[in-house]
Amino acid sequence: MNARVKASDDRKPGSRTGTVNRSDKGPVEFQIEGEAPTRAYILHAELRQQESDGRTAYSRLEEAVGLAHAIDLDVVDQVLVNIGRVNPATLIGPGQVSQVADALEDNAADLVVFNGPLSPGQQRNLERKWGVKVLDRTGLILEIFGRRAQTREGRLQVDLAHLTYQKSRLVRSWTHLERQRGGVGFMGGPGERQIESDRRMLQERINKLERQLKTVKNTRELQRKARKRIPSPIVALVGYTNAGKSTLFNRITQADVEAKDLLFATLDPTMRKMTLPHGREVILSDTVGFISDLPTELVAAFRATLEEVIEADLIIHVRDSAHFETDAQAEDVIEILTALGIDEVERSERLIEAWNKADLLDADQRETLRGQVQRNDAFVQISAVTGEGIDELLDLVERRLAAQRDTYSIAVTPENGAGLSWVYRVGEVLEREQMEEGTVHLTARLPESRLHEGQTKFGLDIVGIELNENARAAE
Repeated sequence: MNARVKASDDRKPGSRTGTVNRSDKGPVEFQIEGEAPTRAYILHAELRQQESDGRTAYSRLEEAVGLAHAIDLDVVDQVLVNIGRVNPATLIGPGQVSQVADALEDNAADLVVFNGPLSPGQQRNLERKWGVKVLDRTGLILEIFGRRAQTREGRLQVDLAHLTYQKSRLVRSWTHLERQRGGVGFMGGPGERQIESDRRMLQERINKLERQLKTVKNTRELQRKARKRIPSPIVALVGYTNAGKSTLFNRITQADVEAKDLLFATLDPTMRKMTLPHGREVILSDTVGFISDLPTELVAAFRATLEEVIEADLIIHVRDSAHFETDAQAEDVIEILTALGIDEVERSERLIEAWNKADLLDADQRETLRGQVQRNDAFVQISAVTGEGIDELLDLVERRLAAQRDTYSIAVTPENGAGLSWVYRVGEVLEREQMEEGTVHLTARLPESRLHEGQTKFGLDIVGIELNENARAAE
């Protein structure tokens, strides 16, 4: 093992401890609850022949430490373990299991965070051998989300993800899983096993949460339809966690969303109406940050929230340009967008890349990034902290939104005041000309989805059309 970072072995005052029996070492103290944070030992296992995806094992270990800090764990040691092959029982080899056991005792650690997936059997076996609680990556992220969720919908989604995760991990002591006797007294055969009873109860709770979330989803759908009646385009911020989305959101909306140098500082989505420099109103949405190997339970549970991204007219992908693995992080974001149904064609029409944290780059890095931005009209270099490039970003947003709408020439009769008001309310009026007979000729950008309403309900006369850039490209 290598990449070890030692921490103090002394327990902090104020912690409460209990005991657990470890078969080979005797009783071992572990923290139950108290003022002092839980002492966590972070372990990342890397296959020697594992195919690289652009990330180093050390950066994965560092990210795991960041996740641990996100729920205030006291990281006493962090270790990278290289393995030649996967051990079905414990993932890592017997010798490595023994070394970790000694390190846990030396550090008086209460928890092992395993940065990767563990099967229920592997998790149970490691807990028995080490005598401490073991969390895999999915379990850790679920713990973070459970602590950060503030809205009712967020809590329901996290609870659903937790239960879905737990359902496959009902592994307890063998006495708990013995068959219950059926019938009354000594009559009847053996009843259902306790694990089957637990699974049934979990499934009942899952079904209840799904019904509650369906109600919340219906409410969100009604809100979305209401927003469509007031046609402000939706611009969604997405990006890897800690890329600076919330800082950017605060910068351009003057909001006060929590923004910290911390993984998953923002969990519940936030929406604000804002006015672009040329007067157009849009709704800006800040969403949960993405991360590599995001648990499938969370992707499924948060799909209702992420529908704001699916429905968005424009998506701003905020990238941490100062991070040495920014390309790998971007691939993770694209992978999740693809899972949400936003394919390459849609991304080319709706995606802007905002390369954030330019203030952290040196002169050579800034020049290199500037060259990349200049070669692609969907890229912009910004700093959400200093405000650099924000005007260019908002200008690009305006141009991309304008390119999504056709431009119409509309004749409005003098008595059709309601129709005239509708065009101003729904569209973007570029020119207006008052004719001698009283008819008003407008040149306006309108969403195609609202055109039928204008013609049938308000009797508008469409006398000309200029296709938007995307429609011309499709032809």
